[in-house]
Amino acid sequence: MFKRPGKRQSRLVRNFGQLRRFASEYTGGVRGEDIKRLFDRDASQAIEVLMGKGTPSERRPGHLERARRIFLGVSYRLTPARRLLFALSLIATILGLVGFNAGITAEGLSIDFSPVWFVTAIVILFFLLALELVDQARVRDELEVARQLQRELLPDGEVELPGCRLSHSYRTANEVGGDFYDFQVLPDGRVALMIGDASGHGIAAGLLMATAKAALGVAMDLDPRPAQVAAVLNRSLCRTGDRRTFMTFFYGVLDPWQGRLDYVCAGHPFPLLRRATGEIEELGTGGLPLGLRPTLTPATGSKTLAPGDLLLLYTDGLPEAVHQPSGRAFGFDRLPRLLADGGKPESVVQRALDALERHLGDSPLLDDVSLAVLALDGEQVPPPPAPV
Repeated sequence: MFKRPGKRQSRLVRNFGQLRRFASEYTGGVRGEDIKRLFDRDASQAIEVLMGKGTPSERRPGHLERARRIFLGVSYRLTPARRLLFALSLIATILGLVGFNAGITAEGLSIDFSPVWFVTAIVILFFLLALELVDQARVRDELEVARQLQRELLPDGEVELPGCRLSHSYRTANEVGGDFYDFQVLPDGRVALMIGDASGHGIAAGLLMATAKAALGVAMDLDPRPAQVAAVLNRSLCRTGDRRTFMTFFYGVLDPWQGRLDYVCAGHPFPLLRRATGEIEELGTGGLPLGLRPTLTPATGSKTLAPGDLLLLYTDGLPEAVHQPSGRAFGFDRLPRLLADGGKPESVVQRALDALERHLGDSPLLDDVSLAVLALDGEQVPPPPAPV
């Protein structure tokens, strides 16, 4: 005979259902790849950061030395007050492990304080974790503001240029990146196009990029010729940073009526020019990035573009994007193949992004990726108005 479940059994079933829903929500979005990466990559990177860099001749540290370095690495990344709490939590854990007891001999009782010490250690560690998470959330909010400000320094959406067709894309490895590119119409109707990559990653690279953006505006107002612009930007970077702050840079001035492109390339990956006939040419010669020394004079060059030609500008984050399971980079040799079939700038950019996604798979970006494709549209461009 069927029996209706009692209230206690119904309560257990209901509580079990709520527990399952909570567990599903709590672990929502967790994938096996994420857990594997947590122990394979994230843990090893954390240990390397906490242990610091030793000298090249130093022997591999033993287990006790590694534990000591990791402990000090964690401790000295905390504020002094939080460092004290962290030490107290470890002391409480040790007292719990050794079984610190208190005996009352009159009644023959012995009180075990081990659980108390363990609970104390857990409460302190949870409190420290909460404080660090709040700090991390604040930093993340500030980084989001910085990222939005940086995006305002870059072209957004479609860029209108006289006699040209342009498509561009930008992806950051961090919240704030060091890549920079822009396209501006000069007062005489010519087009200034530029792309650069600041050293480093994160906030430092973003600040260097913003500095370069401001210096470029001044330089183009004074004299938009490539050699002069590179000289002004180089002096500005040398004054505001040290040898660790430098920037690869390509800058060109395009005459859309004649197709003449005068340019300077300072340590930047050479842009590729695909002729309408299918030939691929590189723009640039070897040289140092800007900001390394005040007397730097990068080489200049000139090319003539024709309707049907495609100009690809990119940063090294594209060819150096690594598929982590295999360790293979996207590769510079793949870039000419992306241009081989030609097409409109929009299709070439999309082709490159699709190839990058297929290459990376689930691997994250380790460097910023910027690319732009420009072409003359083949239509007659009216000359600029004569100066009054």
